[in-house]
Formats: sequence, C-alpha cells, structure tokens
Amino acid sequence: MWKLIPTPAIQIALVLLLSFLIGFEREEHKQAEGKMMFGGVRTFPLIGLVSYALALLSGTELLGWLLGFAVVGGFMLVSYQRKLVASEDAGITTEMSGLATYLLAGLVYQDQYWMAATIAVIAVLLLDLKKALEGLTRHVESGEIATVARFLVLTVVILPIVPDHAFTRFALNPFRTWVVVVAVSGVSFGSYVVQRLLKGRGGVMVSALLGGAYSSTVTTVVLAREARRGPRPNLFAGSILAASGVMYVRFLVLIAFFNIALARTLLPGFAIGALVGALGGWLIATRGDGADGTRPSAGPKANPLEIKAALLFAVVFVALLVITALVRESLGPRGLYTLAGIVGVTDVDPFILGVTQEHTTLLSLHVAATAIIIAASSNNLIKAVYARSFADRATGGRAALLLIGLAVVGLVGLFWV
Repeated sequence: MWKLIPTPAIQIALVLLLSFLIGFEREEHKQAEGKMMFGGVRTFPLIGLVSYALALLSGTELLGWLLGFAVVGGFMLVSYQRKLVASEDAGITTEMSGLATYLLAGLVYQDQYWMAATIAVIAVLLLDLKKALEGLTRHVESGEIATVARFLVLTVVILPIVPDHAFTRFALNPFRTWVVVVAVSGVSFGSYVVQRLLKGRGGVMVSALLGGAYSSTVTTVVLAREARRGPRPNLFAGSILAASGVMYVRFLVLIAFFNIALARTLLPGFAIGALVGALGGWLIATRGDGADGTRPSAGPKANPLEIKAALLFAVVFVALLVITALVRESLGPRGLYTLAGIVGVTDVDPFILGVTQEHTTLLSLHVAATAIIIAASSNNLIKAVYARSFADRATGGRAALLLIGLAVVGLVGLFWV
C-alpha cells in the first residue's frame, strides 16, 4: 500500500505535519502571551505548502523558489517592524520560525526527509524550552562559555590542522600527541563540569570521586588541606583513598581509547585497585568521626581546558616520549621500570599515555603494562606523602597508610602481565 501512494502525496503530508508542529507551538505561545504575533496554526502550514509548490514548479531551477523565500521574508520583516512599534523589546523568534518552515518544505521536496524532520523537531524544542534556556543563562557563569570555547579550540580548530606524520627517529607524531591532549582534557573536563554543576553539594565523598576522575593528586592535596579545617580522620582519609581508586578507572578509560589490547591486560589489576580504593574508601568514610560527614567539599578549581595547560601537557608528553625511548634503548626494560617509579612523583598521565603509544611500535605488551602498573603505584606513594604533609596529624597518618596499602594492592596487577 505504501508503494501505491504517490511520492508527492507523501511529501505534502510530511510538509503539513512538520509545518503544523511549528505553527501549533507558535499558536500556543500567541494565546499565552496575548500579544500581536505573526501567524499561527494555519499560517505556518500555508507557508510550507507555498514553499513546496514553488519547489515543484521550479524543478531544478532554484530562482523561483528563492524569490518565494524573499517574499515570505518580506512578510516577516513587516511583521517584525509592527512588533517593534508596539514594543521595543520585541523578539524575532516567530519570524525566524516562519523562514525555517519555508526551508523545511524545500528539503522535503529534495527527498531530505530525515534532515527536514530533525530540523523541525529541534526548532520546536528550542521554541518550547524558552523559559528553561533563558533561565540557564542566569545560572551559567560567564567564564564557563569561554571554557566550552576552549574545548572547541582544542578539538575543532587545532586538531584537524596538526600534521599526522611521524618525525625524528623517535617517531613523534604531532596529531597523535594532540589527540592525547584532547582525550585527557576531555575526561578531566567532564568531571570538572559535574563538580561545577553540583556546586559543592553531595559532600566530601562525592567531591573525592569526581576529583579522582579529574586528578587524584590534586584532589588529595585539596582534601588534605581541608581536613585541617575540621579534623575528621575517617571521612577525609577514606575520601582520599576513594579518589585514588577512581584514578585506576580513569587510567583504564584513557588507555582503552588508544590501545584496547593493553587495556585488557591491565583490566584485572586495575579493577582490583579501583574496587579496593573506591569501596574501601567509602566504607572507611562512612564509619563516622562523631560529626556529620555530608559537609560540602571544594573540588579542584583549576580549569583543565586552559590552553597553556594543554600546551604544557603536550610538551611534557613529548619530552617523556623521548626520555622513555632513550631509557629503553640504553637500559632496557629495567631502566624503563625505574623511570616509571620516578615519574610517579609527578603527573603520571603523560608517561602512561606515552607508554601506550610506544607499545604500538617498540614496547612489548608485558613491558608496557608493567611500567604503567609501577607508575600508578608510585603515584599513590607520593600522594601518601602529600596527605601526610598537608593534612592534620590523624588524617594524614591514616590516609598515608591507606595509600601505601593501595600502592601495594596495585602491584597485584603484575600477576596478570
């Protein structure tokens, strides 16, 4: 039966349906506002039909259809001028909806059914969600828009123009380097956004879990310093441990993005580290310290999408790639394991992702996985030092012992490599 229906009949029905949806939303808005407004539930379907008829008459020539667009646009201009006379703050949303309706009918004539339907649905949502969208602008800080723009700069602007070729004997690939920067920034930015949306709600443990996805090292320092404000050893020590447990999940996600075979090898050990850290930290934190443990905790304030921070990460990443290659050539696997232990005192992301890149060319799966496990455990040890240094004595000592224990548990993953 579907094949028996003429194509123009199907197209006219679709034009009427999509135009009616937009017109119906505008009619509701007109009745709710009680103001003069262009068109409604009848006018918009008529615009769609006029557009379709002109497209049918014009055929492959667009001139007639474009002249119709200009005429409809003229009506919209007259409508907007009348609204400006009535009110200086008049909007142009309805007029733009009329132009969109005209374009939708042209898309339907060109058999672009999915595109026409998608645009119509999006248009209706934008029109209907006016209050929600306008309210959102009052809750989003001005700097957050710039943050999103930075992410677009990193991904849409910079990434496509970076050369995808290997240079020097170390096979340094600028494109792959920047992909690593984007991946790390994206994961950190996701956690950062959730923290900003929560605005401190959810308590210390929630801040720790989100912070672990952002940077477990930074989170450890932040929580250790906050512990001095009101000592609660179990709450803060457990939260610090939980943040380091999330670190294993973060590493696994990033590694899987670049090397699924290496991620599978690390999965058993990292799963144990994540479970012991996150679950153990939660159990310890909920034991209580004679006070309410739901006090909001400030998460990391640094924006992970600062261009300077991205460039610094890229420089460190390339430097560690070169150092890793030199150590591997000169000292072999043992030298690489020693380097893994040393870099654990800093941000281990560049080293771990560098090893991930190296495995695809020169490192064996066993050597790459072992180096990553050592680096992760080494990082837990340095966080134990940070916790002991920045927190009060009770919290610092307890957190240090837990992190040392997690570092030892992390080495269990060596049995699977």
